[in-house]
Amino acid sequence: MKATRIAYSAQLNAGKYAALVRQARRLGRVRGEVWQRYGSIDGVGSGLKDRQIRDQWLAENTHAQFGVLANAWKETVRDAVTDIAANLAAAKVQARRAVGRRTADPDERKRLFTALKTDKWTGDPFLARQMRKHWKRGKNRTHDQIVVRADQHNSKLDARGRLWLAVPGLERRKTVKIPLSTTVAPAGTLRLILRGGRVEVHYQIDAAEMRTSQRPCGDRTLGVDKGYTEALTDSDGKHHGTSLGELLTGESDRLKERNRRRAKLRSIANSAAQRGDHAKAARIKVNNLGTGKRDRQATRHQARVRTEIFTAAHRVVDKAATVVAEDLTKSFAGRKPLGKNTNRRLAAWTKGVTAEALANVSERRGSALVHVNAAYTSQACHRCGRLGRRSGDRLHCTLCRVVWQADVNAAINILQRAGDPDIALHTPHHAVKQILQERTDRHRTRLPVQDPSPTPAGRRANYPNCSAMSD
Repeated sequence: MKATRIAYSAQLNAGKYAALVRQARRLGRVRGEVWQRYGSIDGVGSGLKDRQIRDQWLAENTHAQFGVLANAWKETVRDAVTDIAANLAAAKVQARRAVGRRTADPDERKRLFTALKTDKWTGDPFLARQMRKHWKRGKNRTHDQIVVRADQHNSKLDARGRLWLAVPGLERRKTVKIPLSTTVAPAGTLRLILRGGRVEVHYQIDAAEMRTSQRPCGDRTLGVDKGYTEALTDSDGKHHGTSLGELLTGESDRLKERNRRRAKLRSIANSAAQRGDHAKAARIKVNNLGTGKRDRQATRHQARVRTEIFTAAHRVVDKAATVVAEDLTKSFAGRKPLGKNTNRRLAAWTKGVTAEALANVSERRGSALVHVNAAYTSQACHRCGRLGRRSGDRLHCTLCRVVWQADVNAAINILQRAGDPDIALHTPHHAVKQILQERTDRHRTRLPVQDPSPTPAGRRANYPNCSAMSD
């Protein structure tokens, strides 16, 4: 398994950055050509590999229009083909879920799944609609990346201990030397991402060499629930990543105030431009409405959140050999619209980071990750299965007359779903609700009679253990 590391440029010359930007934009045209030809509906089922595309472009002399070195555009073609395959596979996952919701007929499911697997879904109207809905096709949106092959770059320390990374430029035998803020030389294939005047150097290392990968996992089976105030809550009642809520709330409040000030400055600049004072409008835009500082703050915040979530995942795996969790890659539509503050705090990207952390840490440390259907796990009582009333972090069960901590209750429900014979991973939520209500009705009929009258003989015969049950 591989893990991604990022090195950043330090005090990069503006001319070097401009040269890298020109190269990235030209390579963006290469990506756009690949996506337009092979990443659209017309390219489905062609089966072309990146080497075949490269040979075809060399024969047609297509590569000459881009004005970049051969190794640069060939690596970009390979990377674009990989992106297309990944996007197509992600869309197929959503289409399979839609098939599961659409029909329970095993023969029909097999036919649709086979059409998806063999890329013959364009002839089926239902599959075609689903794939068009979920597949980002035909258009390239990446114009700020350069992929450098492993044998095309080198690193060197200078006399002051600064590490310099030399990568190919637009001209043959001329390199661009980038000063890095680390002394660890990047290895393997590099991905240079240009953001706000700074270069991010992404490279991969063997995850088995990381110290955290050497830690053994636990020997138990735990259910975990994703929260807001804490990253994860396990079925033992332990909270992990308890600083997550403070991080998200603090960043949300900061963004609200910052955006308010920027909106006011933007209004002043627009008013100045309407009066003809373009110099003042330009000064405000340059000095007060830039994006460099904003992007750096966002990057630092995301790094802190990732650290908190990954630390929580490690603490869960310290206890568990099997982690049972909800499928956080699914999207859940809310029943009512939420305010801007709530939407900002419940950002969807934290859910993706949690899913990534659980999968990454479990795989590296030898723990098994099991996904279950999480429908109504946060609303049903784990003892009796009745749908209760959720109020903040508490769940009120009207049948058991108990108030549970909502996240702990959800984690226990998730753990119980792992062995549930009736609720599968892709069972629709309305079917899950019906199953839970039927179970609650059966449970209720086995309760003792609450009135003081004697229990009828027929009822006692049907339920011989009712006198031994506690109310």
